[in-house]
Amino acid sequence: MALKPTIYKAKIDLSLVDENHYGMLNLTIACHPSENKERMMARVLAYCLHAPEEPEFTRGLCVNEEPDIWVKTLDDRIQTWIEIGEPAGDRIKKAVRGAGRVVTYSFNSKSQAWWDKEREKLVETGGEFFQFPWAQIQELAAMVKRTMDLSITLSDNTFYISAPDGNCEVEVRPLS
Repeated sequence: MALKPTIYKAKIDLSLVDENHYGMLNLTIACHPSENKERMMARVLAYCLHAPEEPEFTRGLCVNEEPDIWVKTLDDRIQTWIEIGEPAGDRIKKAVRGAGRVVTYSFNSKSQAWWDKEREKLVETGGEFFQFPWAQIQELAAMVKRTMDLSITLSDNTFYISAPDGNCEVEVRPLS
């Protein structure tokens, strides 16, 4: 019998200060059995970064032909393809052919090694590449609960995250 995803609920008071975007998000997040809390929270931060574009979580890890998050046009074309992790250069090249914009958010302890190895291939794709520092993502993941009430503010490429049990900061570092 296949394992089912764990469902998390997040109520987020979001402030993207530099973009002058403010709002409330009520997210239902399915955490795939092979996904850790760090990756799940990297997805949440990426979702928040693209909130003004009205992103959607996809089936992600379950379907290889879909990104983790996408933004679609009214006629169902992919406007923005959002990857979480360290995808292969070929995957990004394919995504660039099918979407208007491709953005990748790397987050784990191997991020820098991945970037150093794949940089040339990735930069020539025209995609955008960012990194969430691993130690900061781990600190955020430690705050995860099945039901979360978060206040997330982004200013000058730094997320300031508050929860009833604590606070943390996560930088958004451009790689390209």
